[in-house]
Amino acid sequence: MIQFPVQFSFLGTNFYLHNVLEFLAFFVGMRIYYYQKRKITDQISNQHRLWILIGAMIGALIGSRVVALLENPSTIGQQTWLTFYQNKTVAGGFLGGIFGVELVKKIINEKQNSGDLYVIPMIVALIIGRIGCFSMGVAEPTFGNKTTFFMGLNLGDGILRHPTSLYEIIYLLLLLLFFSTYRFNQWPHGNVFKLWMSLYFLYRFVIEYLKPHEVLGFGFSSIQWCSIIIFTHYTIYYLLYFYKNKKLSAK
Repeated sequence: MIQFPVQFSFLGTNFYLHNVLEFLAFFVGMRIYYYQKRKITDQISNQHRLWILIGAMIGALIGSRVVALLENPSTIGQQTWLTFYQNKTVAGGFLGGIFGVELVKKIINEKQNSGDLYVIPMIVALIIGRIGCFSMGVAEPTFGNKTTFFMGLNLGDGILRHPTSLYEIIYLLLLLLFFSTYRFNQWPHGNVFKLWMSLYFLYRFVIEYLKPHEVLGFGFSSIQWCSIIIFTHYTIYYLLYFYKNKKLSAK
């Protein structure tokens, strides 16, 4: 029987497993990225890659906090700078990261799409991170609603809940299998990343209905609004892309 939140003792001090896995997710993700980068001829210079990475990190830092703040509109007035910094969400991090990358690319005049190299590292890092979220039980706001579904688990409060972190891990493993085995050789640079973002945020929109959440506006939570923005953006891109290709092939 797992005791939530999961802790371990080292040199007489207790540590949350989540904190270790959070660091491990970042470390493993970066190692996979650099391993993949060595195997290809990168069309983006190392200097531009560095600036793009900085833009992504700053954007993710801001976006993850802002969207987390908007997850609970009723408590915004009670937030302090400390709680604002401590609360974060992956969905907001991705949205902010994408904005940061696009802004930096405009500034440095980089025309090449840069996201495909990050797909596998991001998926692996997310899987590790979600294991950490699951290990926190109800102490981490990633748990699901009360349920009688056969996968319902007691996450530390004595109530059977949807283990939404486990659902996401299963979904991410399927995406990892897909993106690792399917050959995208004929795809233009950047399209694999766009597909990954579309599939991930489609899931994030749906899974919100199995989690406790506050409505931000028009019946949707802040994470669902993030999902709508990103999914719509990339869906429009794909519709235009296939429309242009169809016109070219018809000539």
